[in-house]
Amino acid sequence: MWLLLAFIAVPLVEIGLFIQVGGLIGLWPTLLIVLVTAIIGSYMVRAQGAIALGQVRDSFNQLSDPSEPLAHGAMILFSGALLLTPGFFTDTVGFLLLVPAVRRWAFKQISRRVQVNKSFTVHSGGQTHTYTSTDVIDGEYEDVSPPKKPTHEPTRGPSGWTKH
Repeated sequence: MWLLLAFIAVPLVEIGLFIQVGGLIGLWPTLLIVLVTAIIGSYMVRAQGAIALGQVRDSFNQLSDPSEPLAHGAMILFSGALLLTPGFFTDTVGFLLLVPAVRRWAFKQISRRVQVNKSFTVHSGGQTHTYTSTDVIDGEYEDVSPPKKPTHEPTRGPSGWTKH
């Protein structure tokens, strides 16, 4: 129901803002502002997206929790969609999502309401095993079994069953 309300309210707000701004500054300056914000926004999304992608790579390399960098990347992607949508309200929300402090605040708000299950399940041989982060045992090992000696068989001639 909230999504339906957003699909109805956002276009109405945008139409109202277009009428107000267009009445104040005219049609062409209004269209120019919409075009310029889309161009500037796309460059900003590209730069912020590259930073977020680097943070995701770093979290994978350090084997740390990638949920925050992934959420930042998703918010940057969403801000790009908002900035390419013509309108003053969507541009404002899109530019706000490009501010890292706003994204951190939004992530904290979302993470309070979402529970992430940090476990995985393995199905093998008809059995199911579920592992959590406390089930992992880190260790090192060294193979101490004696090295295998190569077996040398004597060279044999043809078996007689084939023609050589």
